[in-house]
Amino acid sequence: MIRFDNISKRYPGGFEALSGISFHLPRGKLAYLTGHSGAGKSTLLKLIAMIERPNRGQIILDGVNLNNIRNSRIPQIRRNIGIIFQNHHLLNDRPVFDNVAMPLVIQGYRHRAIGKRVRAALDQVGLLGKEKAAPITLSGGEQQRVGIARAIVHKPALLLADEPTGNLDPELSREIMELFARFNQVGTTVMIASHDLDLIQQMGYPAISLNQGRIERNEVEPEASVGAVA
Repeated sequence: MIRFDNISKRYPGGFEALSGISFHLPRGKLAYLTGHSGAGKSTLLKLIAMIERPNRGQIILDGVNLNNIRNSRIPQIRRNIGIIFQNHHLLNDRPVFDNVAMPLVIQGYRHRAIGKRVRAALDQVGLLGKEKAAPITLSGGEQQRVGIARAIVHKPALLLADEPTGNLDPELSREIMELFARFNQVGTTVMIASHDLDLIQQMGYPAISLNQGRIERNEVEPEASVGAVA
């Protein structure tokens, strides 16, 4: 599903956020990204989502070489990706329903299909009764669940989460991580960036640990082994 082959990313000014990163996360697996603040976790996720581009190496996503993707095709690639941020980026002037529906509206779904999918997504995250609520009236944990519902409403093959529990207490953090595990159990590939090592160990899934932009420990497949790609 995700292959990194000797990936490096350098920002203007010379800061190298990632250096020589290689790993393979197979389809249908869940893995964590760990490491100190500034270790490169967010940059790695942004490269997968094509928010950033690497300076060196190849990224293969579901058999497609992202290096060969023109900017005009990026929205098409992202239709198979759900992205969850620590800061929820919800629209406070719109109800929960509209926030969750946004990806479907952008993709041109019909009104009836949007309603069905939004309610199903809210049901999955335990917020079915909150569709008319304003996001600002919700708790931090509920707002994060709205962000997750928005990320899964179009049924992506891949979920990327960047510190999704960073602002939550331990009990809510575990609930959110268990939610990701349930998505993974039905076949969704999941990669979660988190600094919460204790919680990661409790969940029992493999992790890739970054230190100053390099892989310090890799519990998923270490070699990229890039084959024929589109």
